[in-house]
Amino acid sequence: MNDVDMNSDLYNIYVGMDDTDSASGMCTTYICSVIMDRLKACGFRVDGPPRLIRLNPFAPHKTRGNGAVSFKLVLKSEEDVEIAKNLILKMVNELAVMEDPKTNPGVVFYEGEVTFELQDYALRTIRTIVTQEEAEKLAEKVGAEIFKFKKGRGIIGSLAAIGCPLTDATYELLAYRDPANYGAKRRVDPESVLEMNQETYPDTFDNVDDGYMAITPHTPCPVLYGIRGETEEAVVKAHEMVKVSEPIESFRVFLTNQHTDLHLQKIDAISIMKQFQCYIVQGTVKTQPVVIEGGHVIFTLEDESGGVECAAYEPTKEFRDVVRNLAPGDQVEVYGGIGNKGTLNVEKIKIMDLTPLYEYLNPLCKCGKRMKSAGKGKGYKCPQCGNKIREDSEKNGEVKEINKVKERREIERRIKTGFYEVPPSARRHLSKPLVRG
Repeated sequence: MNDVDMNSDLYNIYVGMDDTDSASGMCTTYICSVIMDRLKACGFRVDGPPRLIRLNPFAPHKTRGNGAVSFKLVLKSEEDVEIAKNLILKMVNELAVMEDPKTNPGVVFYEGEVTFELQDYALRTIRTIVTQEEAEKLAEKVGAEIFKFKKGRGIIGSLAAIGCPLTDATYELLAYRDPANYGAKRRVDPESVLEMNQETYPDTFDNVDDGYMAITPHTPCPVLYGIRGETEEAVVKAHEMVKVSEPIESFRVFLTNQHTDLHLQKIDAISIMKQFQCYIVQGTVKTQPVVIEGGHVIFTLEDESGGVECAAYEPTKEFRDVVRNLAPGDQVEVYGGIGNKGTLNVEKIKIMDLTPLYEYLNPLCKCGKRMKSAGKGKGYKCPQCGNKIREDSEKNGEVKEINKVKERREIERRIKTGFYEVPPSARRHLSKPLVRG
């Protein structure tokens, strides 16, 4: 049944699309933006900002950022509905990177209320692995119209982009390049980005990383830069402050689930964690963190149900120093996802309690000088006065044990309780930065 406004006889059509980009170029948001411009030029009305919905960051078949898009059309007649649908499908076919075997676009049209069932499906698509068969069955059940290009895997994300609930949301302004500059170095003035960040932070965030701008991607896609923030007004203001030395073809503001932690599931037992899913889990540090080849820092987290290997990878930079200074017995809460090898990729960590660490020093002599070892099993000797303490020495009829004469001193920990996060350059699209509370 059509979703028709009874007062004005308008048709509300939700449009979702996904899997149109490629690792070698193009961008689903750009295709969405171009299509929206074309629809408006034809006299059709787009209601509200488009939505950029990031899906499971560990999905095996994702292209790049695993982002799907959707927008709402308000049309006057069934004839307009058919014209708009045909235009959208034609443009997706023309603009998507069809020659890439990993690109399998899907488009979904839906007329009706966004139901709890659609919302639940979207959350599962963000947090777990959903099959194409599941998407097709749900589309048939709710009356959504699906169009598949090639294998059509994109219908999974397209339906999720329509259904995703945004109880927490952010905005991203994406500025697009002139197509003549695709693949060339982006000419964005770093000083203007630093000034923009000083003026708009924390209403906008993740603009800079260790003093360098972080708003420009490193792929040959149409995006010149992206600015993320709490409101549409904040990202537009920031955009107006950025200086560039190349043409901006257009820009578009998206409402998005980025930086909301929507991908994370809070669980009570390590044993129930599954590959390709993301979690918040508490446990005890079991092993001393070690640095492996490549600069990655690895430790084991355990609870009563089992253990899991956790990793702070090299791109997380100084965050690895925090992880490196953990110790067996520390109580932590880890935020992250399970990758290909079953390792928990750490996005954030909350140190809840630090176990005391001790060092054992050679005993002090009566003269005040720290004694030195006299050799294995021979006790200690003062280098100043020559006084000795032997393992078999007696005092008041009791044998002194060597470990009892050593001085125990608590080591000051280099980390404190609290939250720690990876830097902006290593942050996943969905991971919520601490500045957002």
